[in-house]
Amino acid sequence: MLTTTIIVVLAVLAVTGIGAAAWLLLRSKVDGTRIQSASARAASIINQAEEEQRKLHLATQEEVLQLRTAGENEVKEQRQEVNRMERRHLQREEQLEHKVENLEIQQKELGVKEAGVQEALLEVEAAKSQQLQKLEEIASLNVEDARQMVLKRGEEEAQHGLSRRHYELEKEFKARADENARRIIVLAINRLATDVVSESTTSVVSLPNDEMKGRLIGREGRNIRTLESLTGVDVIIDDTPEVVTISCFDPVRREVARLALEKLISDGRIQPARIEDVVARAQKEIEETIWKAGEQATFEVGISGLDSELIRLLGQLKYRYSYGENVLKHSIEVALLSGMLAAEAGANIEVAKVGGLLHDIGKALTHEVSGPHAEIGAEIAQKHGINYSSYRGILEHHDDEHETIESFLIAAADAISASRPGARKESLELYVKRLRDLEEAATAFGGVERAFAIQAGREVRVMVKPEDMDDVEAASLARNIARKVEEDLVFPGQIKVTVIRETRSVEYAR
Repeated sequence: MLTTTIIVVLAVLAVTGIGAAAWLLLRSKVDGTRIQSASARAASIINQAEEEQRKLHLATQEEVLQLRTAGENEVKEQRQEVNRMERRHLQREEQLEHKVENLEIQQKELGVKEAGVQEALLEVEAAKSQQLQKLEEIASLNVEDARQMVLKRGEEEAQHGLSRRHYELEKEFKARADENARRIIVLAINRLATDVVSESTTSVVSLPNDEMKGRLIGREGRNIRTLESLTGVDVIIDDTPEVVTISCFDPVRREVARLALEKLISDGRIQPARIEDVVARAQKEIEETIWKAGEQATFEVGISGLDSELIRLLGQLKYRYSYGENVLKHSIEVALLSGMLAAEAGANIEVAKVGGLLHDIGKALTHEVSGPHAEIGAEIAQKHGINYSSYRGILEHHDDEHETIESFLIAAADAISASRPGARKESLELYVKRLRDLEEAATAFGGVERAFAIQAGREVRVMVKPEDMDDVEAASLARNIARKVEEDLVFPGQIKVTVIRETRSVEYAR
């Protein structure tokens, strides 16, 4: 029994030992494989590190070589620059040495010359002393007395020169002061200037009855065509009772047609031959009236020597009106005012009168020649021998800058004549037209029911439909109407625009 147990124990031990040996053998094989794999990887890493080390070593050597080459080149360039600077310094030193040598030579020469000059000065002083002694002996005066005499003479001459210069400056500045004062006065007067408004281009002729319209027209319109062709006007015959309108931009032609038409109506015989005869006599009568009016204007102003063409053109202004003011009477008034201002300002009275009388003469031809009437009148006046100062006055009477004082005075007289109360007024036609245009400008906007121009056209009252606009829109409408009036109409002063919006509620009790 014991033996069996021992045998079993030994068998177990043997089996255990065999298993342990087998496990150790297997473990050693596995570890060996791992060790070999790790060794291979380590060898590969070492090889890579050595390769990187070699590459870094080569790159470092190459960079060191480049740095060394760059440093050597830089040192070489610096040495070359130092050599160039040394050569320049040497050249400068040589030049300085030459200059020093030249200066030393010049100093020696100057020393010699200075010695000669000192000797010459001594000789001059000696000669001067001798001359002074001789002069004192001749003049019986010493040097101090002679100096005082010369100083006194110089002071007297200087004082005389200063007094003369003071007198001349005082005279010059006085003349300038007078001139400036005149210009200031003229500028102050010239600030009264106002604009000139265009005249009407129509005339109205009254008829005794409406049957006369048919006689004026004639068979198939031959009478009215003959009258229009001979006078150069348009005869307008419309439904207006007992009135015929003559339209033309030329006031002389319009006056000829008006006079001829009145004669025909008074005579009653209206036919082409009779019309030709009446128009010819009317033209002759108007020409005589024009010439007399021009001559009378020169007599009233007190000037003579004007060219006959200028007198004729001046007489044509009798039939020209500017904003209700007769242009010929205005020209006479400007001439008289210009002469008075010239007398007060010390200017040329004759020049001022001529320029003032002819300043609007271009208006006689504005219907024939295009351009501003000032330029047309100046060109006509120059063509007929008017002096330059009067010519400038005609040309510049509406300008802000003037070349001569007479031109200032003519412009000022023109402004005074046009601005004085009662000088200008609107004709009935222009007045009615302005009121009608004002009302039409207000009713051109939507929502407006009625518009009334009141206070002689200084205010327009606009009635709006309350259901079409509110209070804010009414205020905006007032601004829009005022803007339209400013842009489309020409009017003096200002016009007040009042928009009225009224709402009424009406109920009946039954």
